[in-house]
Amino acid sequence: MDFWNLEPVALPAELDVLRADVRAFLRDELSAGRIESRCDQWLGGWDGGFSGRLGERGWLGMAFPERYGGTAAGALARFVVTEELLAAGAPVAAHWIADRQSGPSLLRFGTEEQKHAFLPRIARGECFFAAGMSEPDTGSDLASVRARGTRVDGGWRLAGTKVWTSGAHRAHAMIVLVRTEPRTADRHAGLSQFIVELPHPDVHVRPIRLLTGEHHFNEVVLDEVFVPDARVLGEPGSGWHQVTGELAMERSGPERFLSTFPLLSLAVERLRDHEASRVGAVVARMWALRQASLAVAGRLEAGAAPAVQAAAIKDLGTRFESVVTDTVRLLTRAVPDPGSDRPLPRLLAEAILHSPGFTLRGGTNEILRGVVAKELGTR
Repeated sequence: MDFWNLEPVALPAELDVLRADVRAFLRDELSAGRIESRCDQWLGGWDGGFSGRLGERGWLGMAFPERYGGTAAGALARFVVTEELLAAGAPVAAHWIADRQSGPSLLRFGTEEQKHAFLPRIARGECFFAAGMSEPDTGSDLASVRARGTRVDGGWRLAGTKVWTSGAHRAHAMIVLVRTEPRTADRHAGLSQFIVELPHPDVHVRPIRLLTGEHHFNEVVLDEVFVPDARVLGEPGSGWHQVTGELAMERSGPERFLSTFPLLSLAVERLRDHEASRVGAVVARMWALRQASLAVAGRLEAGAAPAVQAAAIKDLGTRFESVVTDTVRLLTRAVPDPGSDRPLPRLLAEAILHSPGFTLRGGTNEILRGVVAKELGTR
């Protein structure tokens, strides 16, 4: 069965040099105080200046061809860079969605004009994207979207509401999934994607704050937003096919199990020898998830869109992140304190406060298990 066709991937030896370069860069950034190591920075660590410094080194747009501003280094090279950034707890939220999924989607489905308009800026760390997928009362069931697109002279009018839209209040553009044809028995038909440039007078962005008070998520209201034909992504009606490829990139990466790695790394330095078996069990589980994620990166490198495998990795990975938090809390007996000057209590507090979102964002675990069950023929 193709679902299980995740062949192990060995990273080429030349990527060891790249990994060493990224580590040296991050050591300099941390020691100079330009960045601070924190948990869940791929969601909350918005630092456009840091993204720009990555772009200067060719570490954004690594899967883009050179003619679009990229380096053509490929998905495996990008995996190495992102793995090191996440392990260091670096602030990568600004460019994350653009580099991870919006840029590759533009590369695959966009027009030449769209590619030249956005991809070089993404690769330079100058253009940030949001993903307009989820909607109120529909959860992770993207096929049930109610936002609509209506054909008008010269383009389309979009109306509806999106939620959990990370970074929409800061992004330069958003790829929106809407229904452009009446709903039929085939729930996946009649969906289309559009590039909405931001800010826009008819796009109203309202904050959804985390338990910490932080503002990453948003409710985005599309109030009859005009989008010209030049900003249709791909073919009208092909949105489901396009978005499933995007979800493979969104759900399978190392961010799905490394959000709490800075906490684990710090705790390991402080644990005693007799706790090694407990820590070893956690690290072994993380390594298995890494191998699966790396295998999906290999499939992406080969041009595949392994959405079902990505769903399984996201389900397993986001549950693992909470295991890290619980294990560290138990073994260190640290008292979480978000305002502490000491890193362990602060990182533990960050992990605890962010943990309710781990199994929700990017698709709830219940929906992901349904995707896997359908592929296996058990539902």
